[in-house]
Amino acid sequence: MKELTPKQIVRELDKFIIGQDRAKKAVAIAMRNRWRRQQVSGYMRDEIMPNNIIMIGSTGVGKTEISRRLAALTSAPFVKVEASKFTEVGYVGRDVESMIRDLMDTSFNMVQREKEEEVIGLAESLANERIIDILFPDKNKNGSPVSDEMQERHERTRSRLRKKLANGDFEENIIEIEIEQDTITGMQVLGPVGMDDLGMNIKDMLSSAMPKSKKPRKMPVSEAREVLIEAESQKLIDNDEVVRIAKERAENNGIIFIDEIDKVVNGNGGQGPDVSREGVQRDLLPIVEGSNVNTKHGVISTDHILFIAAGAFHISTPSDMIPELQGRFPIRVELEKLKTKDFIKILTHPKSALIKQYVALLEAEGVTLEFEKSSIKAISELATEVNTKTENIGARRLHTIMTTLLEDPLFEHPKSGQKNIKITAKYVKEALGDIVVDQDLSRYIL
Repeated sequence: MKELTPKQIVRELDKFIIGQDRAKKAVAIAMRNRWRRQQVSGYMRDEIMPNNIIMIGSTGVGKTEISRRLAALTSAPFVKVEASKFTEVGYVGRDVESMIRDLMDTSFNMVQREKEEEVIGLAESLANERIIDILFPDKNKNGSPVSDEMQERHERTRSRLRKKLANGDFEENIIEIEIEQDTITGMQVLGPVGMDDLGMNIKDMLSSAMPKSKKPRKMPVSEAREVLIEAESQKLIDNDEVVRIAKERAENNGIIFIDEIDKVVNGNGGQGPDVSREGVQRDLLPIVEGSNVNTKHGVISTDHILFIAAGAFHISTPSDMIPELQGRFPIRVELEKLKTKDFIKILTHPKSALIKQYVALLEAEGVTLEFEKSSIKAISELATEVNTKTENIGARRLHTIMTTLLEDPLFEHPKSGQKNIKITAKYVKEALGDIVVDQDLSRYIL
């Protein structure tokens, strides 16, 4: 994180996301401020709170993508939740604390993967030794004394076997190994209604308390190696250290993206049947303000977790949120609606641009797919037109248009003879022109 200044973060985001400069700038500053806080010493470090952000914009303009790419860029634990899934305490649904438990699980899995990569070499070596022991068991297991000559001969034999194993000579041999299994696998543990997480935590506690059973299984050496590497890796990793690092990372670097925040905001002055909407906001408040949440890995403090909320706010505004929650999201960024020029860039500029994806898909069939510049402009103009006439779904419109446009080539290939496909503006208009003109068809197809 130290190497990435706000300008560098924005430059990295520009590789994947077109436009929305204000939103990129806001998240870049928020991320750099987290690193700056960690350099502050004394009591001031705990006093500096994160600048939580609300992104306002219709679907498909890049709200989720900005947060997701930011988390990947900074290797931060990231969780995306939908506010509409949560309900006030006492109603059936997920409680808001489950997002913190999900974040801690994500952080734990990240750290565990990193630790596995550190020990993978040693784990593979130990796994190969176990395979050799199974293939050619040591006849002197009882520990009776042997001569030096016999010991040297045994070591030379094992050395030759290691070379043959490394060359893949035994990959198809069937061996029997013992696999550890949770005693309560398949057992369903139910918590109270609407508290599925509690049931899962009870199951985790029972699993750790009860001894694991071992079940023999026969499989080829190639498959057994993967199972044994995983088993050896778990033995080499200090689980307490993984939990400690994961907890610190979740508390100081964690990002929670709360989508559809507008769905729990009443835009009609608090009237209507949705009695739990304001209750969800009140339940969210202590989490965003800073509180301690119990997880299966320990207690997590939410004081310095970065919360990014997003919503379209078509029938409500952020000012309709309860005042206390508004104050916890000091930065508000309105994302711009995408225009034709933005669609052209989205189709071509990013590393994973949609056109590049379809080119790669057809390359798998040995077919070269080529788009003329005029065809890209025609696709972008059609996307803008359909978004204007029907519901504006932003860049997601490009997915529906591209799928419809390339339906025939994707269905017909592979076929003999044709190895090149060129998409022209004429081809685009012939394939999609009638659908765009007919608004009823546009609604259902595009």
